[in-house]
Amino acid sequence: MPQIPEKVHELTVGQLSARSGAAVSALHFYESKGLISSRRTSGNQRRYSRDVLRRVAFVRAAQRVGIPLATIRDALAELPEERTPTREDWARLSETWRSELDERIRQLDRLRNHLTDCIGCGCLSLETCVLSNPDDISGDILTGSRLLPERKKKRAASDAASCADC
Repeated sequence: MPQIPEKVHELTVGQLSARSGAAVSALHFYESKGLISSRRTSGNQRRYSRDVLRRVAFVRAAQRVGIPLATIRDALAELPEERTPTREDWARLSETWRSELDERIRQLDRLRNHLTDCIGCGCLSLETCVLSNPDDISGDILTGSRLLPERKKKRAASDAASCADC
């Protein structure tokens, strides 16, 4: 991994890419989404402050655990612009995601534990499928495939229209 001299306070997009492991295109994408920022030189080249390295590392780590980019952007907006974020800054931000991650872990555990039961079953039953309808949350209002609610709405609308003449 290329080392950047301490006296260098701004990085080119190539240096940031090499140091962070993120592709140049990913860095441009992150910037377009407001996750990182740069300044432009008189020649219209991007220059990134050194603290962007930590921001990119944070973005990539958050993405790996499935945090949506909009949520990451909101978290990064709370960080100070003029200094490298501290361990306390990161801890505060990541704590807000703990319950969301815990719920994802529960969902993934359920998927892992029941996936072999569902391969090829083709039941499409919202009433009994532990993956499509965990804890039978839809059982009180409908049964059948996922398309049923849409069909029920259309049928109810057509029934209402035909009853208008009654």
